[in-house]
Amino acid sequence: MVTVIEKPPIAAAAEAEKKYSEQRRSRRAKIARPVRVRPSSPQDEHFEDIPTSVNASKEGIYFTTRQTSYYKGMRVFVTFPFSSAHDPMVCEYVAHVVRVENLPGNKFGIAVELLSTMNVKGGKPGPRA
Repeated sequence: MVTVIEKPPIAAAAEAEKKYSEQRRSRRAKIARPVRVRPSSPQDEHFEDIPTSVNASKEGIYFTTRQTSYYKGMRVFVTFPFSSAHDPMVCEYVAHVVRVENLPGNKFGIAVELLSTMNVKGGKPGPRA
């Protein structure tokens, strides 16, 4: 009998992230917080995914999910950190998927680049986190 031991998805995600660290403009912080992700294009099938982030920076967020609908170039709405759809303090962004990785355990590593914030104060866009 052969026993196959897979790396935990978080460890596999961390290994995958090491490959891309040289390409980044800013440092990533390891932070596990809920993220709400929804497609922004009406052509994409609607879903609401609430995965947990692995790391984040001023320009992007990396998270793992079982949702199979993500593809490179997909435009999405991202709420980070997410606590409730009715929380007035949440920050929502327009983002696009820059990387989709296959991970063990039927999971995917998703990297999104934050393009702009959707929060508006006094008619002007708010600062990016």
